[in-house]
Amino acid sequence: MVIVLGLLISLGPQFLFKVCEPTMVSSGAADDCCAEPEVNSCCAPSASSLPICHWTAQAEIGIGLLIAALGACMIVFTDPKTHLGLIIGVFMASIIAFAIPNFLIGVCSTSTMRCRKVAFPALTAESVFLLVFSVIILTLTAMQKPAAPHPKKSDGK
Repeated sequence: MVIVLGLLISLGPQFLFKVCEPTMVSSGAADDCCAEPEVNSCCAPSASSLPICHWTAQAEIGIGLLIAALGACMIVFTDPKTHLGLIIGVFMASIIAFAIPNFLIGVCSTSTMRCRKVAFPALTAESVFLLVFSVIILTLTAMQKPAAPHPKKSDGK
């Protein structure tokens, strides 16, 4: 589940719930995010500027791939202490995944923008779900009693 959510966070803004594309800044088509750059806080009037939601999507690629990699490591490494460290990493990364569109970088401020209507809620929901999932796993792991060490067998000598 961690791998799937990491990939959704990473690839969602690129393919599933697309944000404004860099080419939309200069095209100004009627159905574009940046149709009116002079009144839109997302898109700058300069063709060299990229929409803010583009940078949010780029940052989410990195954090989403990190989450997916941590999920893959959870499959490979089965030691309980290692597993605990990996789930703590997922917890911290999900906080960053939530903070990128909400506090750190942000998305377009105009509520009619595609990134604001689709990508922002999707990223927020995915990161909150992952955050809650990791807290549940952390709680369950903390409540488990450590396994008793195996008694050493004597050689009978």
